[in-house]
Formats: sequence, C-alpha cells, structure tokens
Amino acid sequence: MLNSYELISKTFDELTKIELYAILALRIQVFCVEQNCPYQDIDNQDQDATHVFIKEGNNMTAYARIIKETDNIFHIGRVVVKQSQRKYGLATKVMAHCIETINQHEKVTIFISAQSYLKDFYKKLGFKNTGKYYLEDDIPHEQMQITV
Repeated sequence: MLNSYELISKTFDELTKIELYAILALRIQVFCVEQNCPYQDIDNQDQDATHVFIKEGNNMTAYARIIKETDNIFHIGRVVVKQSQRKYGLATKVMAHCIETINQHEKVTIFISAQSYLKDFYKKLGFKNTGKYYLEDDIPHEQMQITV
C-alpha cells in the first residue's frame, strides 16, 4: 500500500546515481520485461529531459520524462508505474505534474506517444488524438496532444 510518497522533478544532472538506476530499472522492468518488448530504452534523450518521479522511501513507483523540443513544443514520455502500485492514481499525479511544469511557459503544445489501450486515460487529462496511429515495438500507439 502506498503510504507516503515524494513527487520529485529533476534534471539529468540533478539525479543521484541511485535515482537514475531506479528509474532505468523501473522502465526496463515494465517496458522490456513486463511488456515482453526488447528495445533500446536508453536513447540519449534522458540527458536533456526533466525527470518526474514518485518515490516511496527508496522505491521508485512512478516516472515520466519531459523533453523540450522547441520553446512551445514539449513531449512527455516513458510514463510508467510499478505494477504493484497501479491502483493508486500515480500516473495521473505524474502526468498532472508534468503538465503543470510545462504550463509555466507561454502557450505550448504537449505531444505524447500513447499506447492505444491507454488513450482513454490520456483523454481524461485533456489530450486529443492527432490521427497518427503506428506500431512501436509491435505495440499499437497513437500520437496525442494538448495545448496549454
């Protein structure tokens, strides 16, 4: 059960080695092992990203990263919640924090690459489908966006 947690936002350089290790371990556990999808998770975008995560003690429970493409275009990606923690609304908390962080800029558009089975979750957050559908690592995805 999730008792108390910390919602944290850091640049790559601000991450501790332990936090970085925990983030990568969580992403690999869910995206590669749980989803049975071997792909290169480490993609040279983490260094320029803002990392938003929830920790309960030393346990990484939820994560997302923000990538700034231009002054008014951002991407949120690698949204992940530890399997045992998915019933506590942590993905909503992480996404809301990401949107709030990005919303500090003048009118911006945020893009996500949503796994298609999660589109209703993202619609509840205000994202709309752009009409671009594709397979990414054999998993149906769709591009969605929101302007804030």
